[in-house]
Amino acid sequence: MKEAEISIVIVNWKVRPLLEKCLKSILADTVDFVTEIFVVDNDSRDGTPEMIMAEYPQVTMIALPYNRGFAKANNLALRQASGKYIFLLNPDTEVQLGFFKTIIKYFQTHPQIGMLGPRVLNSDFSLQASVRRFPSLFSQIIILLKLRNFKFGKLLLAKHLAKDFDYNQEQDAEQIMGAAMAMTREAFEKIGYLDEKFFIWFEEVDYCKRAHQKGVKIKYLPTASILHHSGASFKKHKIFRKQLFFNASLLYYFFKHQPIWQTFIILLVLPINLVLTALYAWWVNNFQES
Repeated sequence: MKEAEISIVIVNWKVRPLLEKCLKSILADTVDFVTEIFVVDNDSRDGTPEMIMAEYPQVTMIALPYNRGFAKANNLALRQASGKYIFLLNPDTEVQLGFFKTIIKYFQTHPQIGMLGPRVLNSDFSLQASVRRFPSLFSQIIILLKLRNFKFGKLLLAKHLAKDFDYNQEQDAEQIMGAAMAMTREAFEKIGYLDEKFFIWFEEVDYCKRAHQKGVKIKYLPTASILHHSGASFKKHKIFRKQLFFNASLLYYFFKHQPIWQTFIILLVLPINLVLTALYAWWVNNFQES
């Protein structure tokens, strides 16, 4: 059996119909490559493992007895992956024809590049912002205080959200979206596995940060595209629960990468954030859904 050229890792949680679309798009676009596909299911309880084993025998199915989080689930597959090129994809994505060929050709002709982020499109094929700058204390306080919901808050976040980024141009990127990350084997061996202390959120930010620290160059490539039916999995979490996940990951990211005084300030702002989140959740539950 030939050694795999491409290793594709998908972590699934309760989006079985979208996962099927994702797999079909991958299989249609990898006919010219020796490919290994891993699906790690975080205890979806929706028949996903049975569906994969019955309908996709070419896919390696890893069914977990409980939700172990995004980073741990990816790492379980990455420890088995042998491909020269590694693709981390969300189950709510669909690769467009030519996706893999375009990215692999780019890696082959630009050996100095270790990671690539593709053009990401919404379900209606409109552009989805997929590049950001690394979190700063200022940007995260704006987010925690819910000021991004106001016009002046959006203006204050313009730098962090890379509003000046030209998505029609191939260029360097600080942080690419975790829904579709491509890397060479060499880059992966430099950066290592995802940090399993992140359950959800910020694991891809941390990964890109570590890539830069290891001298791995990250590029945005507009000529390779995916559809991303954004956040389909995570929408299943309640508002307050999502905020708790976000806060825990943000705090750990700052503890890991930023000065300790910034972590302390984030810690001081978190109680305010939780009060605001509780008020917003109450409003949604009592008015928006009625």
